[in-house]
Amino acid sequence: MAQTYEFYCERADEAALLAAKATLDNVRERELRSEKTWRGLAEQARKTAVQRDKADRERAERRALEAEAVAEA
Repeated sequence: MAQTYEFYCERADEAALLAAKATLDNVRERELRSEKTWRGLAEQARKTAVQRDKADRERAERRALEAEAVAEA
């Protein structure tokens, strides 16, 4: 199952909240590392979605041009 940008952002926000509430330095640092990782995954998911949308549009345009060419022939 592919995870979404929103899913990763929620996990990052949760880690940030836990870091803010942490009383132990090692727990705070762990949660901050976790937040950074989740944010990186969120950005990667966002970029992938943008690329997928672009590829889908390009395929649809190509199919439309091909259908138009067949109709004219």
